[in-house]
Amino acid sequence: MKRLSRPGEGEILLLTASRLLDGRIVWLGEGDHWHESIAEAVRFTYEEAGPVLERALAEAEQKEVVAVYEVVARDTRPPEPVTTREAIRAHGPSVHPDFSYDHAPVREKEKVG
Repeated sequence: MKRLSRPGEGEILLLTASRLLDGRIVWLGEGDHWHESIAEAVRFTYEEAGPVLERALAEAEQKEVVAVYEVVARDTRPPEPVTTREAIRAHGPSVHPDFSYDHAPVREKEKVG
């Protein structure tokens, strides 16, 4: 296993992966369940993250996820990744707000007149 990133003051570690079924970004939550929302991610200290990451990697195929790794995030509600790459993975594409995972509008069916 690679060496974990060490979070700074006011930062925590989260575990993330890609779901095999649809390629969506998921975050490890309570009960070792994977969730699409970063708000549901369990927060880990550096010391806690190692064993959990090892277990998540060992169970990845069974849980139908790939590319499991840790992300350093600010300890806010919800947690906010410190890197731009991870912020985009957490919140969706940066090209237009309508494509955001968190803010995608629900569109009504157009009425045919």
